Parts: sequence; structure tokens; C-alpha cells
Amino acid sequence: MTDNPVADAATASAILVGVDFGLPHFDTELEELGLLAQTAGLQPVARVTCKRKAPDAALFVGSGKAEEIKLLARMHRATEVLFDQALSPAQQRNLERALELPVNDRTMLILTIFSQRARSHEGKLQVELARLQYLSTRLVRRWSHLERQRGGIGTRGGPGERQIELDRRMIGEAIKRTRERLAKVVRQRGTQRRQRARREAFTISLVGYTNAGKSSLFNAMVKARTYAADQLFATLDTTTRQLYLGEAGRSVSLSDTVGFIRDLPHGLVDAFRATLQEAADADLLLHVVDASNPHHPEQMEEVRHVLADIGADEVPMLLVFNKLDALTPEQRPLQLVDTVEVDGRQVDRIFVSAQTGEGMAALRAELARRAEQLAPAQASQWADSPGYDEADPRFGTIDR
Repeated sequence: MTDNPVADAATASAILVGVDFGLPHFDTELEELGLLAQTAGLQPVARVTCKRKAPDAALFVGSGKAEEIKLLARMHRATEVLFDQALSPAQQRNLERALELPVNDRTMLILTIFSQRARSHEGKLQVELARLQYLSTRLVRRWSHLERQRGGIGTRGGPGERQIELDRRMIGEAIKRTRERLAKVVRQRGTQRRQRARREAFTISLVGYTNAGKSSLFNAMVKARTYAADQLFATLDTTTRQLYLGEAGRSVSLSDTVGFIRDLPHGLVDAFRATLQEAADADLLLHVVDASNPHHPEQMEEVRHVLADIGADEVPMLLVFNKLDALTPEQRPLQLVDTVEVDGRQVDRIFVSAQTGEGMAALRAELARRAEQLAPAQASQWADSPGYDEADPRFGTIDR
């Protein structure tokens, strides 16, 4: 139930709490929450799980379990408590009073990670919008960058206006400004997609659960240098490159998208809808799966839920089971290319290793076959160009 106590009080440490309501996807070891905490810069020092039929209206876990968590936090000198489920504003406020520690839920943790990892202007705007929408339901003064408005002559609040009304107005105005700025970026991205459509480019989008190896596979396919690491949400911003398929004698457009995760906050899905639209508009989806993860069936289901939310569930799909090198000899498939049943239909599957390159030739051959089959009219604009050389890495890393 607990890990070893942490002696260094200066270390940002957290107690992990999960409540089993009888749902099939409950993580009894809180493994994913622990990875999320580490990604956000927190060190898990203890884990607490309990079973309930329904959440406690006031404290989510009940008063007895809350007292247990408080004592555990003191023993481990924890600086924060993280819940694996979403908390209501009232539950979060009551828990912070009872535990005398900052309390955050899975939603806020993911938002924090996204805010740390966003690099592009669009990504930062999307995360900021989702964060403001989340905070607008709480009004617990967790935003230090918003300037306070005070009542008085010449101020917008006016004399006697309550602070909560000022807070609500400031967040509302910030949401409006962020939406307007994001709308401009969305229009620019839409223009880029229309340009690709006019050029009749065959578009492929990589989708999958976070840490399935999408960015590593993307780098291996197009010789790019997109950041890739063994951690959750290593990359957030969509990257598009040209991929030349010698088997088809043409180039295709390949995009790497943000990873999905269980209980991805709806605010993030809405905010990243412009980015995820790359997947909905693609001619083919490469659903990348971590073949070495024992929970990959549940992860695949979560990805399908998000794809359905953004209207991409009808896009043709190819399953790519990555991390073949991490499988034991007993776990390795009998053949690298086969088909599996997904939602009542047969879907092609290819086993690959982005690290060793095993299976990559079969993947490229299948992509070439699909490109010829679904968009036979387009030939590579480079193939007829003077000085074209397929081995030249420049022809695999040019931004679209």
C-alpha cells in the first residue's frame, strides 16, 4: 500500500489515491497515475486504494479514508495529494481543508503536463484554453498570472463588487481572448490542409496511446528529429513531414499527433480538436500500439473512443504493433503481418520495432500499396526533379 518514506522534505512528493468503483479499467497499482506524476515532476511516495459503491459527496473517499491519507502524508512528508479520478470543485476544496495539503485530480495533472510540454504557439494556446475552462469551474485562486481587479473609481469592477464575480469575469475574458487567438491558428491550419488536398497528397496520421512509440516510429520513417522519450506525452505538437515511398514511386504526407490517454479531459479534446483534425482528415490512420504493454487492449479501446469523438472512427486504419524488440521469445508473433478483428471488422496489423527496424520494410510496403490503391493519380513531385536522390535524407524531412 505504501512505498519507502522520503526523508528529503524539499522533494516535491505526492500521495497517489485511487478509488475502485467496480469499473473494468481500474488501475489497482496506480501505475499510470504514478507515471503521470513523475512526468509532471512529482515523486510518488505512497499509494492508497479503496473500494466504494459511489463517491462520497463531500470528501470523495469518505472521512475515515481521508484521515488515513492525512496521517500517511505526514509520515512521508508529502507535499501534494493526487487522485486518479476527477474531483468536483466542492470535493477538492473539502479535501484540501481536511488534508491540509494541495489536492489535485487526474484532469489537473494532465493539464499541468500539457502546459509543461507544449512548444508551438498553437499548442500553448490549446493548453491555456483547456486550463482556463477547468479553473473557471473552481475559482480557487490557482492562477497567479491573472491581475486582480479591485473595486473603486475608474476600475471595471466598480465599488462593492464581490471578488468571486471579478474572478469569474477575468477568467471569462481570458477564455474569450484565447479562443479568438486560437481561431486564427485554426484557420491557418485549415488553409494548409486545403492546400495539401489541392495537391492530391495522400495523408497519413499516426495515432495511439501515449508512450506507444509514435514519435520514435515517425523518426524512423522520415529520418526526422522529433523529440522522443520513454515517458508520457513526450510530444504534444503535430509534426508533418514528407515520406517518400520508393515502392509506389511517390511521396505521402505523414503527421505525428498528440498521444491519447484514459479519461483524457474533455476540455483538452475540445482544445486540441484543431490539431486532432489532422487525424480526421487523413486518408489513412496508423494506430500505433505498445505491443509490450499488457494493458494494450484497454489502451486501444481508449484511442477508439477519442477517434469517435473527433469524427475519425470511419477513416481507414492500419494497426502497427510497436516495440517488437521488447517482447520475450514466447510473446513474439508467429508472423509479422496478419489481421485482427476490431469492432466487428477485420483490420490489417503489422508488428514492428522502431528501435531495431524490424518489420519496417513490411510497413513501408503496405503504405505504398495503400497509397497506390487509394490515390493512384498522384506521383511524387520529386521523382522527376533534377538531382533527385531517394537516399538523400532531405527528401524525407521537409516540412509540409
